[in-house]
Amino acid sequence: MTGWHGLSRRELLKRTAVLGAAATVPLRVALVARQAAPLEGFVTLTASEADTLEAIVARLIPTDEDGPGATEARAASYIDRALGGALASSRETYAEGLAATDAYARASKGAPFATLAPADQDRILGEMEEGVATGFEPSSRSFFNLVRSHTIQGTFCDPYYGGNADFVGWDLLGYPGLRLVVTEDDQRMDAPRARHRSAYGFGRFTTPTELAVGERSEDDDGR
Repeated sequence: MTGWHGLSRRELLKRTAVLGAAATVPLRVALVARQAAPLEGFVTLTASEADTLEAIVARLIPTDEDGPGATEARAASYIDRALGGALASSRETYAEGLAATDAYARASKGAPFATLAPADQDRILGEMEEGVATGFEPSSRSFFNLVRSHTIQGTFCDPYYGGNADFVGWDLLGYPGLRLVVTEDDQRMDAPRARHRSAYGFGRFTTPTELAVGERSEDDDGR
């Protein structure tokens, strides 16, 4: 069976061009993330929906010998919070799609998706990707692609948006972090030292309102 599960994770990441994910997430998601409760719990999805989503993202970008994946990056938490804000229009799609995923798992494998063995989860996700899994509207493929897109966002976005916890996504890619000024030392280095810093830690990305209430900003060159 071909598809995402037939590729190594490294090849999958190359094909999906995830380095661009950090720059494409809507600003509105950031505003939701800043006002949300601490990341320990889900705030939009139900408990059963959260269990299914966490199991899905764990297989889409799995933890393996190359390092952490979507679970450690808290991609599911990113999606949960975004569904209460910038992605609110997809909330019903997630409710229906996650229920359909669980129903299909029970019908085809005899157990909820979250409790299945990884190989069985991969098989179901592969059938969803191919559009042959039943019970989805308009199709299992459309829901699979939606969740995959949001999982990539949550794993590799700027942590300001609620995903990429502890910068694990950037470290996985070898992305050294945003630099507004590239020094001579940086240019001489084969692999610049990682800078674990949100873009919003730079003064020029901080709004005047935020500065007025005393949020710390640093010089644009990071000194």
